[in-house]
Amino acid sequence: MTTAAAGSPRTYQVRTYGCQMNVHDSERISGLLEQAGYVRAAEADEQPDVVVFNTCAVRENADNRLYGNLGHLRPVKDKHPGMQIAVGGCLAQKDRGEIVRKAPWVDVVFGTHNIGSLPVLLERARHNTAAEVEILESLDVFPSTLPARRESTYAGWVSISVGCNNTCTFCIVPSLRGKEKDRRPGDILSEVRALVDEGVLEVTLLGQNVNSYGVEFGDRYAFGKLLRACGDIDGLERVRFTSPHPKDFTDDVIAAMAETPNVCHSLHMPLQSGSDDVLRAMRRSYRSEKYLGIIEKVRAAMPDAAITTDIIVGFPGETDADFGKTLDVVRQARFSSAFTFQYSKRPGTPAATMDGQLPKQVVQERYERLIATVEEITWAENRKLVGETVEVLVAVGEGRKDERTGRLSGRARDGRLVHFDAGSLAGQIRPGDIVHTTVTYAAPHHLNADGEPLSHRRTRAGDAAEAGRAPRTPGVLLGLPTIGAPAAVPAPTGGCAAH
Repeated sequence: MTTAAAGSPRTYQVRTYGCQMNVHDSERISGLLEQAGYVRAAEADEQPDVVVFNTCAVRENADNRLYGNLGHLRPVKDKHPGMQIAVGGCLAQKDRGEIVRKAPWVDVVFGTHNIGSLPVLLERARHNTAAEVEILESLDVFPSTLPARRESTYAGWVSISVGCNNTCTFCIVPSLRGKEKDRRPGDILSEVRALVDEGVLEVTLLGQNVNSYGVEFGDRYAFGKLLRACGDIDGLERVRFTSPHPKDFTDDVIAAMAETPNVCHSLHMPLQSGSDDVLRAMRRSYRSEKYLGIIEKVRAAMPDAAITTDIIVGFPGETDADFGKTLDVVRQARFSSAFTFQYSKRPGTPAATMDGQLPKQVVQERYERLIATVEEITWAENRKLVGETVEVLVAVGEGRKDERTGRLSGRARDGRLVHFDAGSLAGQIRPGDIVHTTVTYAAPHHLNADGEPLSHRRTRAGDAAEAGRAPRTPGVLLGLPTIGAPAAVPAPTGGCAAH
């Protein structure tokens, strides 16, 4: 029995937690389901035929969040026979059959390596009226060979690699996503061109460690070459990437950023700690001097560069002196923003069994001091931009108060969030359009531009947004580009950012 009306396609929702990798994986999941005949349910629909949870396992509360949401869905499913629930992503890779044991109303559990199996697993679970659990230890197919339903008309994610070869003691990602596997440059550029052909203006290159891209085919300068190649794609206006690892950061990447016009002068480079002792315990193979040296080189080549970071507070054994060194590096680095985290013990990581686990109140106090220091700096850095003209790519969902304030929002080229007044152009500016405007006010986490926009450029991405048309990209096959029409992708058969 199915919840869909007779003859109607089954509906689905994907609920995503975690990093950019998970967001992009969810685009693949949506593309697969739509290829299999499912239709996306309206956001307000409380009883879609299929609900897919794409999970994260980096933070300790990920488990509680998933099982809490599964609990809320149980009575909904009980009232709607035929409804299916699937759990995928990093938490599924970690917990495997434990998910069905704790929540026996779950129909499908699939891992990070076999996203492409989801439609088959859903159908098999319906046929057998029994849960299907399929977790592979290595990639079934590279995710980018799968179709995608893109969420944005103007910006797209493109994976250049999956997995990670690092062994950070706090991170569970390598055990869940596997060793690094790189895509060939031709495949990546084909996907970027396909997105641009759909009207996308901005692409973010994704990898657990983008700097080590090329390790699989023996070219340590492959990432810088890839950035330069993106500069040759007509219609591609902005290129970003995340996340680099300081240990692999090379000067040729800085040169490529500075010399390729469409590569944005923004860099997200995780610090994690400013203490060399803590970095050593984290098994982060760089020290604070090297980290600051990279920033110095970036700013010498691109004085306008906005640098953001990740910082963990309360790692096992962290002393007051260690934490003080983190604050010192933050003050020297002058970040434009920072993602700050309290250390979260993850079973299966070396750090979980280390001596010196810190009391919650100590970690909380340090965390609050870190937040205060970061915001003092980001506010000062943002105030330097008051009176400056910025180019804004108009976005959806960036400004939670836009409806109340009458503003629109978007991102400047350096990644900063800008809330702006449309002035006499109100009603004409669409998501995906480009606006130039003057900054009138700065806050720690955003800029305001409350004067009349200096210019407004309508774009193909804006046209697509106005028409309600989401980009869809077919799978891009692994290997070297072929000549002629691409072969059809066969139907599946058988059975993240934390650096």
